[in-house]
Amino acid sequence: MDQLKPMDTTDTLLYLTRRVLQALAVILIVTIVVFCLLHALPGGPARGILGPQATGEQIAAFNHEQGLDRPLPVQYVYYLNTLLHGDLGTSYTLNEAVLRLIEQRLPKTLVLTVLSALVGLLLAVPLGMWQAVRRNKPADYVITTLSFVAYSTPVYFLGLILVLLFTQTLRWFPSQAPQGDTLAQVFADPAALVLPVVTGAASMIAVFSRYMRAATLENLSEDYVRTARAGGSRQGAILFRHVFRNSLTPVIAMLGYYVPVLFGGALVVEQLFNYPGMGLLFWSAAQSSDYPVLLGCVLVISVATVVGTLVADVVQRVVDPRVKGGRA
Repeated sequence: MDQLKPMDTTDTLLYLTRRVLQALAVILIVTIVVFCLLHALPGGPARGILGPQATGEQIAAFNHEQGLDRPLPVQYVYYLNTLLHGDLGTSYTLNEAVLRLIEQRLPKTLVLTVLSALVGLLLAVPLGMWQAVRRNKPADYVITTLSFVAYSTPVYFLGLILVLLFTQTLRWFPSQAPQGDTLAQVFADPAALVLPVVTGAASMIAVFSRYMRAATLENLSEDYVRTARAGGSRQGAILFRHVFRNSLTPVIAMLGYYVPVLFGGALVVEQLFNYPGMGLLFWSAAQSSDYPVLLGCVLVISVATVVGTLVADVVQRVVDPRVKGGRA
């Protein structure tokens, strides 16, 4: 057994190296797409910065000053260099660095996303296992129906329903998310976080409970479960000592691919509840055609998606060492 450990370590390092290189390649492609979108804007970057009243001479002078009259490959290398130095451009409307605007809003969006993910997982995992144990019983059918309804309901509409129920009818929670420039101010009003977090977690609970149910059912039919039962092990011990960990593998893998869904849902939730995060910044920039802010948000969300997928693959490899190249 000791002779196999170096091989396992080498294999793991090769897997991690390959996944990191793949992630870097995807991020490079994302920068190319964002660069092309920036130059595909009506009138180019110069028209967006100088405004529609700018003359041709002013646009030409601006392009020369900013190096926008150089060949596109040269411009891309310069653009990539500015990104590596943390320069995402300047907002047209706010006249402030895009990176600074995102730094102010991103932590709040991460808080909302992480809280939604935690609530979703904490409810979906035990719910999926509970359904698997009670397969084809009335409770299983009811929860399955509710899961399909929650998954098929648009986030915006679901949020409106929660506002009408818990704000207008029951008056348990405020309709507006906590306001503030710092995370301390956001956490100072926890009741106002409830509806945004629940709205963001609803679809995740629906999806991940189904995955957990299917994975649990698959593991319950394995030979090791039958052997444990034949040995006199109790059902609860089998579930939590063996089935639980093995069933988490597909859930963890799915979590990384669900990152863009969480971020996309956060954009809608923030606009609905007036939450001062990156989503609200994105919507404001879209309304004012502030392209640097829009593209900066797209770039950050894309990178977060790639990193989330990479982390999920690594965690999946740790939980289940049989995973090789994304396959067990």
